[in-house]
Formats: sequence, C-alpha cells, structure tokens
Amino acid sequence: MTASYAQRLAALRAAMKAKNIDAWIIPTADPHLSEYLPARWEGRYWLTGFGGTAGTLITTADISELWVDGRYWEHAEDCLAGTGTVLGKLVTGTPHVDSLIKNLKSGAVVGIAPDVLSLSEKRYLESQLGKAGISLRHDIDLLDDIWTDRPGASDKPVFAQKAQFVPESTAQKIERIRQAMQAAGADHHLVSGLDDIAWITNLRGGDVPYDPIFLSYLLISGKEGTLFVDEAKLDADSKKVLADAHVAVAPYADVGKAVAKLSGSLLINPDRTAVSTLGNLPAGVKLIEGLNPSTEFKACKSDAEIEHNIEAMVQDGVALCGFFAELEQKLAAGERISELDIDDMQLKHRQQQPNFVGLCFGTHAGFNANGSLPHYIATKENFSYIEGQGLLLVDSGAHYHNGTTDITRMVCVGEPTPEQQRDYTLVLKAHIALEQAIFPENLSGVLLDVITRAPMWRTMRDYNHGTGHGVGYFLNVHQGPQIISYFKPVNGQNVMKAGMLTSDEPGLYRPGKWGIRIENLLVTRKVKNPEETQFGSYLCMEPITFCPIDTKLIDRSLMTEDEIQWLNDYHALVREKLAPRTQGAAREWLERNTQPI
Repeated sequence: MTASYAQRLAALRAAMKAKNIDAWIIPTADPHLSEYLPARWEGRYWLTGFGGTAGTLITTADISELWVDGRYWEHAEDCLAGTGTVLGKLVTGTPHVDSLIKNLKSGAVVGIAPDVLSLSEKRYLESQLGKAGISLRHDIDLLDDIWTDRPGASDKPVFAQKAQFVPESTAQKIERIRQAMQAAGADHHLVSGLDDIAWITNLRGGDVPYDPIFLSYLLISGKEGTLFVDEAKLDADSKKVLADAHVAVAPYADVGKAVAKLSGSLLINPDRTAVSTLGNLPAGVKLIEGLNPSTEFKACKSDAEIEHNIEAMVQDGVALCGFFAELEQKLAAGERISELDIDDMQLKHRQQQPNFVGLCFGTHAGFNANGSLPHYIATKENFSYIEGQGLLLVDSGAHYHNGTTDITRMVCVGEPTPEQQRDYTLVLKAHIALEQAIFPENLSGVLLDVITRAPMWRTMRDYNHGTGHGVGYFLNVHQGPQIISYFKPVNGQNVMKAGMLTSDEPGLYRPGKWGIRIENLLVTRKVKNPEETQFGSYLCMEPITFCPIDTKLIDRSLMTEDEIQWLNDYHALVREKLAPRTQGAAREWLERNTQPI
C-alpha cells in the first residue's frame, strides 16, 4: 500500500528528529539546478502531490509550508488538502526563509540536501539564518532514508543534433568559451547547467521531462575537455561529435574526482552549481564566478538559428490551423470535447509536421474557471468539458529538430460577454505594447514589464506572473539570462540583446470565471534605419509565432488605430506564411481568422 502524503511527512519528521535537524528545506532543484526535474529529485512532489515547476517546501516539527508564486496558488491549495502541508503565497523575496526565522529558536539547525543547494543559495541561507543564530547543515539527504522506492538515474539515450540544423560546431563553441575563460582569467570552467552542456556539445537527450537535455557535467580547460556522462547512453554519432571536438568522456559520478585534482582558477556559475559538485575542490583553487559564457552565447541566436526557428514556427502554425479548424468543426457538430481531448488533438496535428520531436511542456488547456489557473493541466481525475458559453485558454509548445515553440491562444465558445471582451482586449493591448516597444540595447528586460502592463494598469488590472522568458533553440522552453518580469531584480545579467528569443504573454485571471493569455515568441532585432545614432543602439521585437489571434473577443472601441494596424499587419504576415502550406478546412479557418478588423 502506498503511503499517504501525511504519512510521508511524518516519516520526514522522524528522520529529522533522529538527525537533530529542526527544519528541512526541499527546493525545486536537482544537482544541475534544473526547472523540470528527473524523477529522482521530485521530492517535493513525493511529499505533497504538487507537481508545479516552481516551489519551496519547508518542514519543521510543527509546520509544513509549500511556498509558490501566484501562478499556482489555487492549484497548490487544492493539491495540498489533507496532506499536512499548507500553502504559502510567494509574492516577492524569500518568505520561506522568513518563516524559518520566525518559527525556529536560536541554536536550531536547518537542513537541505547538498545536491539541490546552489553555492549562491548556500551563502544566502547561511547569512540570513546566521543572523538569527540558526545554523545550516548540508551534508546529508534525508529523503534517502525514507523514500525507499526512490527512482534511479534515467537511461534515456543521448543523440546528436541533425547536422543541417547545427550552424556552429562543438569545437567552435568551445573555442569561443576558451576565449571568454582567458578574458576572465580562468584556467578551468565547470559547466553544470544541462541546457548549457547540450548547447555546447550539440547533443540532446531525454533525462528531464520536456527538456531535451541529459545528465552530465562538462569540464573545459585550456587544451582539454571532459564530458562526465553515462557513456552507455551515447550512440556512435554522439561519440564522433565529442571526438571531433577533442572532448573526452568520463563517468558521470567521476566529476568529484576531477574537481579534486584542479589547481589555479575555476570559472563557475554559483547559481547553477550545486554544493555537492564542489565538495572536493582544493582550498587553493580560486573561484571566478559569473554567468557561464555559453548562457549568453546560446541566448543570442545566430541568423542561421533564427531562420531555422522561424521555419519551426511556420510548421507549428500549420499544425495549429489544422487543430483549431478541427476543434471548431467538432464543437459546431455538437461533439462533446474535453480539455484532455485538446492535448491529443494538438499532438496529432503536430506529429504530422517535419522534424517534430515532442512537446516542450504539458499543454495548458483550461475552459472557463480552469483557465483562471495560469499553469492548470487537466488530468483524468480533474477536467472539464468545453460546452456552453465560455473562454478556452490553450497554452502549448513543441520541440522540433529546428527549433522550439511556445504559444497561447484563446477560443471563444458561443457569444462573448462585454466583460469578457473588455478583459481580452486589455490583454491584447498589453501584448501589442511589448511587440511595438523600441528600447536601448542592454536594457534590463525587467524594465520592459512596465511597458507591457501599462494598458492594464490604467484600468487597475494585473497578473501574478512575469510577461516573458527566454526560449532555447531546440532546447529548454524556459531559459535565461533574459526575463521580462518586475518580480525580478534589475541586474547586469538579465539584459536584452540582439538575437534573443523571448515570450510575450500578458494575462488576466478571474478565479472561478475565466483566464485570458495571449502569447507570441519574439526575436530581438536591431532597429533598421534608426532615426538617431548618437544616443546609442536601439532594439525592437519581431514576432516569429504565426497563428491568428482571436478577433471575436475584441472590443474594437478600446483599441487605438495604431494597435488595429499592428493586428491587421500581423494577420497579413500569418496568412502569407501559412496559406501556401494549408488546405481544406485548415486553409478556410486561416483565411477567416486573418481578415482585417
């Protein structure tokens, strides 16, 4: 019989008591500080049943709190019912740390597993807890004692990217990194971030749900490189890619031995390097800390990568025209369609496209009240049928060998109400505001959030999530360093540069009623034919998502002529890109939904 969440929580508390630990922290993390986690590191889910992509669980003898941001408040509250864990609403800062300080006495011990604790987080926790006389222990993992059927490591194969979609060889990328190392004064560079490693090596894998990455470490020195990975997962093509770049292969678990032999200076990203990874680092090694050079390199796509990704977006747009046309026909015929059917229908159409690999996240298809939960995913135990009047929110994306897509569109079932139209139009105005923005190069993306929200703030409306995130090139659908969110600090890392691929997804959510979100992916470009040059270089945003935006829900009176022109121009572009590749019902649906308003 499977233990209940309350029983698992009791087992954790017993293990804490046995080891004289007063509180235990479980972040959403693995040894590589990933967003989506291999099953082995889903401890938070195992203890609570909450499967969101972000959240921190803290447990003491008396309380157990799961701290999540506004995307998950309602969903998490439902998941936590009866588990013994309560919801903590994260708005800004680190309230889980504040809670620990509030509920623990001086002399208390807080524990966290070393393989899910980044170096920067360790320093922060020690600083904050230390002020209250609380110590941090990070030499054990209590889950190993109580999670008796804990999954092992994934054995999914690693494969090489298709050669026609690789504009830059692994050797060339490593040479760029070595130049950055030299500029930083680093003798060695340890890469822990799995998306960075996949990008550098031009290899992909399946160890992490939805992200085409694989468990590994990469150590780059002046003339040597070593990939620490389960060699049995590498096929002949993967081995050749590494050999051509003069990268040796060593067992995944041997990274600690290699770290122990280092001397001189080591470049790391303290936010993406776990304490356990550096456990054997000699005391004399100088740490040089900052973003991995590859993080910025992969964020700023080359012209060739952008062109490949545009083709992937066109393929995705064709698939979605087929899906939306089929959905419209089935609803008109009176067929009973559920939120679960949406996922299956979309997948069917995407699978027909060239170079399709798989979904890049679980599809968010929410009708009416379910749409008000920003990261809602229908399950066999909890779903709704799309019937009666209402709004359907569909947020989905896919990996293709030539790019990654992420798109949100709305479907109005029946006739919209004036209130629905007003909410939708304000979200559309916010969406257009970002796509029309012109801003200085190297501006923090955090500041662009204000431009996006301004049309909604004027009517006292808002949403509890960021506006935009970076997207990889056949890589993670969420990647940095750029982010558009005023919830994040302004710093020199999250700046906007030419070649970046970023989402634009403002929303509005009315709990129990509906949710609205419109999302395109945008490429950051340098402004063509700038009016001025003496004030620096300026950037603009170019949409490369090609799919009609619903016009049935628009209250035209709320839009400016400039916004209307933008929408009409966008729909003309969508029609130009997709019409030659669609036919039948999909073509008819495309033509109807791209007419000028």
